[in-house]
Amino acid sequence: MAFSSITRSLQRSALTQDLLSKLEQQSKIHLNGVPRLPKGLVVSALAQVQEKPLLVVTATLEEAGRWAAQLEAMGWGTVQFYPTSESSPYDPFDQESEMTWGQLQVLADLQLGASQSWRYAIVTTERALQPHLPPVSAFEPYCLKLQKDQSINLKTLSQRLARLGYDRVSTVETEGQWAQRGDIIDVFPVASELPVRLELFGDELERLREFDPGTQRSLDAIDQLVLTPTDYAPIIMEALQETGLTDKLLSEEAREGLAEGILPEGTRRWLGLAFDHPASLLDYLPESLLVALDEPDQCRAHSDLWVEHVEDHWQSLESEIAIPRLHRPFTENLELAEVFPQVHLTELAEESKGLNLASRPVPVLPHQFGKLAQTLKVERDRNFSIWLVSAQPSRSASLLQEHDC
Repeated sequence: MAFSSITRSLQRSALTQDLLSKLEQQSKIHLNGVPRLPKGLVVSALAQVQEKPLLVVTATLEEAGRWAAQLEAMGWGTVQFYPTSESSPYDPFDQESEMTWGQLQVLADLQLGASQSWRYAIVTTERALQPHLPPVSAFEPYCLKLQKDQSINLKTLSQRLARLGYDRVSTVETEGQWAQRGDIIDVFPVASELPVRLELFGDELERLREFDPGTQRSLDAIDQLVLTPTDYAPIIMEALQETGLTDKLLSEEAREGLAEGILPEGTRRWLGLAFDHPASLLDYLPESLLVALDEPDQCRAHSDLWVEHVEDHWQSLESEIAIPRLHRPFTENLELAEVFPQVHLTELAEESKGLNLASRPVPVLPHQFGKLAQTLKVERDRNFSIWLVSAQPSRSASLLQEHDC
């Protein structure tokens, strides 16, 4: 929480109040000349003072990872990283399980109301704005919510776990597995970092505890848990079966496998056939949300290249049934995101566009605390608020005090 005090101070500043006023009037503001660290400080202050969750959209996964690491130090209760895929949604194979599980972890937390608090931030790329998810109305019935003191029927629970794609084993070791020993049920949610032990007393869920899959020893107790499907395939296939399209889409061998519970590969390319309006991450987020778009021009450039490639792939598809589009231009995604207030952030200073928050370095030599103290006094007399970021804060404070600062 190294920068949480700075974000709290920024929330009380006149600049923040002015930006909030502009945001309320225009629903979108442009801030340029802002390096990465001040970007995080400013948008965190704007979101937290309004008690709103934050969504940060970047151009690449690498940049999203840097943002996520930075925001963890800015007073957020939870910072979630939502991974996205660079592959085509029309590929006849599934994306990596870790990619899907990372997405499901965020969606599971959203189902729980992000720990029943607004103090969470989600970082992702512009690809999350593309339609790649089942609609919320189709996803929610596949989420199994468990909480302490809840009444549970073991037979019903085992059927639900099978429907969600969990494999029954003797000992739980990896994601997507579950086991039963008498009145104790172990399950490893794909949307959690640790497996969970459900301890029953009769039909009542008496206790939920995380446990170490290596030692099988119980760890911290939790109050509630959301089990998501292990993949999107069960949701898509159920919807396709209702439409009666599976006979035309699947081979005879695949249909026989489906009857035995074996889901075909690459079902996400049929998302548009299963649902009239496939969802993006925005559809899962609450209305009280602040969206921060980092480097919009870079986001647009990355999106345009991907859309061009995917459009060619879509045009080349050969299928008895026409596959609906699962991609759209970046400008259309931005229009759909206009239901949320937005802050567009650009590091390059542009005088004619938005508010210029460009910074400048203060000329100070390392370990020259006398000159640093003199500089600080000058800036203080100019009514600047001053923060010092130091690896040795106690030593820095002592040395500055020796120079009357």
